[in-house]
Amino acid sequence: MCLGIPGRVTELFEEHALRMAKVEFGGVARTVCVEHVDGLEPGDYVLVHVGFALARIDEDEARRVLEILEQMGELAAELEALG
Repeated sequence: MCLGIPGRVTELFEEHALRMAKVEFGGVARTVCVEHVDGLEPGDYVLVHVGFALARIDEDEARRVLEILEQMGELAAELEALG
């Protein structure tokens, strides 16, 4: 199953001419490509799939999705797939 995981942007930077971000997922930080999501700022939440931000989401939605994933026991496996 492929899931998008919500995370909080903590830092924005450029790498190899691409917009990238450090995104925190429940205490675990990963580098994510944010090239296709405009106007991001540190503190924003994004939905991430295999290292790419798909969309910006609000904080309440991010929390709801994380709670559901934790209940399903899927969060650890999806975070591992990001790294």
